[in-house]
Formats: sequence, C-alpha cells, structure tokens
Amino acid sequence: MTALIVDKAGPQASVQDGGRFGVRHLGLTQGGALDWLAQHWANWMLGNRLDAAVVEVTLGGLQLQCEGEGWLALAGADLGATLDGQLLDVWRPFKVQAGQCVCFASPRLGVRAYLAVPGGVRAPSLAGSCATVAREGLGGLDGLGSGLRAGDRLTWEGEASAVRAVPPALIPDLRAPAQLELILGAQASGFSGQSLFDAFNQTWTVDTRSDRMGLRLTGTPLCYDGPGLVSEGIPLGAVQVPPDGQPIILLNDRQTIGGYPRLGALSPLAVARLAQCMPGEPVRLWPQVAFAAQQRHQRGLRCRPM
Repeated sequence: MTALIVDKAGPQASVQDGGRFGVRHLGLTQGGALDWLAQHWANWMLGNRLDAAVVEVTLGGLQLQCEGEGWLALAGADLGATLDGQLLDVWRPFKVQAGQCVCFASPRLGVRAYLAVPGGVRAPSLAGSCATVAREGLGGLDGLGSGLRAGDRLTWEGEASAVRAVPPALIPDLRAPAQLELILGAQASGFSGQSLFDAFNQTWTVDTRSDRMGLRLTGTPLCYDGPGLVSEGIPLGAVQVPPDGQPIILLNDRQTIGGYPRLGALSPLAVARLAQCMPGEPVRLWPQVAFAAQQRHQRGLRCRPM
C-alpha cells in the first residue's frame, strides 16, 4: 500500500466515484464525479474500473505529499498542477516518488480536475458508494461526507494495471464554447412561446450561486404559463425554472424531488461539459428530442474510454 498525504486541502477537494444508484426512494441523492467523462478517462489511464474513486479537485488549492512511489493520472481541468514545481500535463499519467509534492494552483482552463490512483482511492462504501455528499453526511474518507482535510491519507493498494495517455483526438475541448444539449421534457409546452425562443436563442451566463447541487444560469427570465405541479423525481441535469425565471440545472448532489416546472434535462455529455464552466462563463442551450440525443450519445461511446 502507498499513500498521498494532504498537506493543504483547498476549498472543495473530495473523494468521488461513480455515485449512488437505486437509493433515491430513501431520500439519498446520487453524488459522484460531476465531470464523469474526465473521471472515466483518469481511471482508464491506470487500468482502473471507470467508476473507481478519484480525487475531485475544484478550483485548485490542493497540496499532496507522496509517501511512496507509483503512477497517478490527471484528467479534466487544467488547474496548474505541478510535481515538485514542474508543470504536469493534463490527460496523461505521471510517476511520483516518495517525498515529492503534487500541488494544484488555480484554474487555467476548466474548473474540476480528477486525480486517479491505482485501483481507486480506498474509502468506506455506504449505500453502494464512497461518493462524498456533504449535505447528506455520506461518503468520503471518514464516511461522514467530509471533504479532504489537512492530514488526511489517501491510500490504495497495488500498482497500475495499465499506464497510457488519452489519445489527443479524444481529449474534450474545454476552450470551445459550451453548447449544452437539452432534451425537452413534458412541461416544455407550459412555457410561453417567447420563453421557448429566449431559452434557445440567447447566451446564458453561469452564476456565482452554483455548487455540486445545482448551477444557476442568468439571462432573460423564462415564463411558465402551465398548470401547477406536484413534486416529482428529479433526474440528473434537470433544468428547473423557479418563479424568478432564471434556470437552475440540477447536478449530482441535487434533491431527490422537486415541484418547479422543468424545461427538460441536459444530456450526460452536456452535464460533463457544464461541470467545467466557470462562474461568468457564457453557455448556450441546444434543444434536442430524446431519440436524437440517444443517437448522439451512442456515437460518442466510440470517443470514450472502454
């Protein structure tokens, strides 16, 4: 077994895996890596299960001391990560030795980076997952939903079963404008014609009031004219529109039910792209029907780790 020691935790560093499923009837949310695509690639580089536990580093500020030697892998945002002061390439594995320091500075491109270790980070499994959900007090190294703290030890066993870099042609382009595919829902017809036009023909701005539970967009308000609603289950990427007309896109740590009208839901690939959007960044919504979104997702399987 070898380990990474947390010298400095940063603002929002946590252990995340593929998330919890089959438990929402108990009031437990999904959790898991927000940019699931980057998480999968980080694990793929070391030959791990794609949903193995990784460190999700948000906005940087994390500093880790290596207790032994081994291979690690980094995917997702460029947060200015360094190994003993030397800049690390994102989307590539790298070898560490005992005593070396891995540091994440601040965002250069994107918001969330994913650090994978051989076999995945060791953490207690609760309700089928070790994903950290602070609001529910579940997951993480202590099993109580705590983010990483100074003095924590991130451990794993064995060596990487593979060491490989992500092919350049398959690396997501985080510099490209965020065009978010949205599958229209049954309540879309309750929005005014002008609001439907505004939803898909304006540039929205990512609001600072955003977290792992939901990301708020600001722009021309949308108006729902449909009937009142009974609370119902909330899927990942649901686009809720509260009375102020500013959409909220619900993410992994969302509530399990809600009663606000929904324009629809983002596709899984759009959720992964949104997870890398900084506050103040412009995004566009792109309407799709379910069948077309499914076809695009299936085509995208060829550009994802297997």
